[in-house]
Amino acid sequence: MRLLGTASLAALAGMIAATGAAAQVGAQDGNGDDIVVTAQQRNETQVIRGGQIGILGDKPASDVPFSIRSYDSTLILNQQPQTLGQLLENDPAVRTTYGFGNAAELFVIRGFPLFGDDVGLDGLYGITPRQLVAPELYDQVQVLNGASAFLNGAAPGGSGIGGSVNLIPKRAGATALTRATANYTSDGHVGGAVDVARRFAGDAIGVRVNGAYRAGDVAVDGEFRRNAVIGGAIDYDGGALRLMLDGAYQRVRVNRLRPKVTIATTAIPRVPDARANYAQDFTYSVLRDVFGTAKLEYDLAPNAMIYAMAGARDGAEDGIYGGITVTNAVTGAGNGTALYVPRTDNNEAVQAGIRVKLAGGGITHEFNIGGNRSWQVNRNAYDFRYGTSFAGFATNLYDTPQAALPASLLVGGDLDDPFPVARTRLGSAFASDTIGFADDRVLVTAGLRLQNLSYRTYSYADGSLSPGSYDEDAVTPVAGIVVKPAEGVSLFANRIESLAQGPVAPVSGVDLTTGATLPIINAGQALPPYRSVQYEAGGKLAVGRFNASLAVFRTRRPIGQVSADEAAPGFLRFGFFGQQRHQGVELSVDGEIATGLRLIAGGSYIDATLRGTTDPAANGNRAPGVARWLGNANAEWDVPFLRGLTLTGRVVHTGDQKVDVANTLTIPDWTRFDLGARFVARVSDTPLTFRFNVDNVANRRYWASAFDSFNQALLQGMPRTYKASVTVDF
Repeated sequence: MRLLGTASLAALAGMIAATGAAAQVGAQDGNGDDIVVTAQQRNETQVIRGGQIGILGDKPASDVPFSIRSYDSTLILNQQPQTLGQLLENDPAVRTTYGFGNAAELFVIRGFPLFGDDVGLDGLYGITPRQLVAPELYDQVQVLNGASAFLNGAAPGGSGIGGSVNLIPKRAGATALTRATANYTSDGHVGGAVDVARRFAGDAIGVRVNGAYRAGDVAVDGEFRRNAVIGGAIDYDGGALRLMLDGAYQRVRVNRLRPKVTIATTAIPRVPDARANYAQDFTYSVLRDVFGTAKLEYDLAPNAMIYAMAGARDGAEDGIYGGITVTNAVTGAGNGTALYVPRTDNNEAVQAGIRVKLAGGGITHEFNIGGNRSWQVNRNAYDFRYGTSFAGFATNLYDTPQAALPASLLVGGDLDDPFPVARTRLGSAFASDTIGFADDRVLVTAGLRLQNLSYRTYSYADGSLSPGSYDEDAVTPVAGIVVKPAEGVSLFANRIESLAQGPVAPVSGVDLTTGATLPIINAGQALPPYRSVQYEAGGKLAVGRFNASLAVFRTRRPIGQVSADEAAPGFLRFGFFGQQRHQGVELSVDGEIATGLRLIAGGSYIDATLRGTTDPAANGNRAPGVARWLGNANAEWDVPFLRGLTLTGRVVHTGDQKVDVANTLTIPDWTRFDLGARFVARVSDTPLTFRFNVDNVANRRYWASAFDSFNQALLQGMPRTYKASVTVDF
């Protein structure tokens, strides 16, 4: 399979050379030269400073007291990411890991988790596929750093404390589009994509259809992935009335996913070979989602608009997930486990509001008033296929034997027809006012959102209502200010909160004083929703095609822990004890720093500290899985002496991470280098774009992440990966 990568590289070089000659001939004709130049400019990778700021609507970054940036479809096309996590590697505040044993990406923003369940679709929660997201369907991926309970409402999955991600579907633009792409990823993952857009009826009606299919082994030995996605959008622009309808289908299969590695040793095991796979052959994940949104906007007057939107998702998952726990760091010996989980989700969400702009006496107001509601039903069951005990079966990190699928040890729910085990209903009403002074050079935003969180859990044994349920109300305010002292300069500050579901008390826990495992007296009880308060201040600069932003922030989050129950000796009580405090600084720059030279770069420093916990020895320690230093730099250079050729390079750096609360285990920092090139040629007045990228050029082996919601677990970084594609715009 490695020979396939070399052969593909040689074939690609031959195609570039051949079409390059055609382009040189065409360059003698001014029209042909214009085609190449225009196509090259359209392929420039860039960051959009702004996006959808929740209920405030689409805003430029300079007008809001928050940190936001958007990555567009050109970046997706050029870098060829296969998942949302691979795209977000461009962001200096975001890192990606996996969930427990399955192909579920989990995003870490400012050191806090963002679950796939809590990625928004055009401003609605619960509609995006929850495990893996195919980037080909989306026109923009918007990243908002910081808490957003007022802007977006409480995230139904209980995450999003450090930031949020919102996806904007592709819709027809002003220019007709007919595009076809063929792609290859080592070691045998091939596929293609089509994207067609047209406008009709005097440009009032737009239609866009795009889809992609890819299948085959990836660079990790024996890991197979297959993606099939198709999306369609119809929009109507009648001036005052605008309608949008988006729908999509996504089906993903992953076989032999290389799992995270749980650490049950006093030392960190050495990193296996970069391509090594310690998964079992019986592991797989199948994910199927049908989802969509409908949106209406109507201008009551030039300064007043009402809007309404609704979305729904029908999702199904099925898989046997594998895990490995290393018990000997030297030999790599450990235990393997298997877990079968069938699951379905049925989610709906609605939102409506009115936005009014008023001006008088040198002061402007922008009012936002409205509400939203979401309903989610999760049906699932589980089958712990561990064999004779919870220890599982013998395996090895460095020389993994293949085992037969173990027998069932513990079953919960109906495996053949899962019944509901959780129902979530979230609702809110919101109101805000952005007041502008001095020709809007000073903008003050204040608002309140009254939220209701209703969470019902049901017994896996018989479907009866369990104690882990609540119905709570909360008010989440926001206050922010923007000051523009000079053209292109914007200073900002905000106080905003996040709101999340409280964790559910487990059955047992470890007494930190004696080390004994004791029962928890309030097992199954759900703690009430909790808030995290964020303070942030910074500045933004825009000069021509160059942008920069700097922000400092502090966020506190309560920690769910166990403590001895004085009223019940021999028992523990689960509750909020202690805090996790994250504070730091972020720098981000992007744009054209010289003619033909573009940069997307940034870095962050995060001090994530445990405070006031039930374990005095842990107070003051670093939070596990949170690196202090993160850095990214992505550069593009249009070669001046060979028109149509662009060279690219990227570096990604992550600092060392603590693995355990006691801070006795640490994984070292790592730096990865990626290189690439793309070439635009003209064939019969049709632009063709060839791309070739190499991720992890040095094939470095490294532990990429120690972040995990439940265990001491490590995720290994991807090996050297070749990516090639060719796109033709008809």
